[in-house]
Amino acid sequence: MFGRRNGGLFADGKPTLAQCDPEFIDLFSAFAYDEVVHEPGANHPDLDDATRSMAILATLIGSQATDAYGMLLPVALKSGVTPAQAKEIVYQAVAYCGFGRVLPFLTITNDVLADQGVGLPLEGRATVTADTRAAAGEAKQIEIFGEGMRGFAHSGPEDTRHINKWLADNCFGDYYTRTGLDTRHREMITLCYLAAQGGCEPQLTAHAKANIAVGNDKAFLIAVVSQCMPYIGYPRTLNALRCVKEAAAAAE
Repeated sequence: MFGRRNGGLFADGKPTLAQCDPEFIDLFSAFAYDEVVHEPGANHPDLDDATRSMAILATLIGSQATDAYGMLLPVALKSGVTPAQAKEIVYQAVAYCGFGRVLPFLTITNDVLADQGVGLPLEGRATVTADTRAAAGEAKQIEIFGEGMRGFAHSGPEDTRHINKWLADNCFGDYYTRTGLDTRHREMITLCYLAAQGGCEPQLTAHAKANIAVGNDKAFLIAVVSQCMPYIGYPRTLNALRCVKEAAAAAE
């Protein structure tokens, strides 16, 4: 997917970053698209170009990096991310980032896909109905987090119990049951949304545990976080790695 980028990063008739900041672009490109990609400790057999791209797209959404997302989405599509996968990454982000913060990314995605000749709307991916979403969501929670999630939607203090219900029927029922991404990829991108946002460490640790439970082992998660580091910086990367290590220790 990635290699050193010697051309401009933007081509809208205005001077490109490569023209205005050539030294910085060379520095960043050499690091993010060469050193990070090829660093042995930041790689994993399951982290192919398409998977790396999905993680980075989710990270850019979580960090509200609209310009970088618009720049890298076409690269991700060339690297094997399908239009359906790109759309699912954006859709699922609503549950973790909120519609207000995700809407610009949906618009960018539609623009990029249309520019590439992809017919919209894409084929529907829903597998649940209004009558089945709650049960399907609970089943998905149990699959990912274990039997302790059975009945979770009806648990907790009465005044906030509706949030638990929404987590089951909306977050997991509406989104995680969709086709286009499997459960391992859905948990991976959730980890990326949370790591990129910052301030979500309890949820990040919980989803690191969930990742491990569905087959994304500690080494894979370290590789994912490492590949996303250029886009979120060292502080949030180190926080995410701490959460991954705490989750792995708990799973031993």
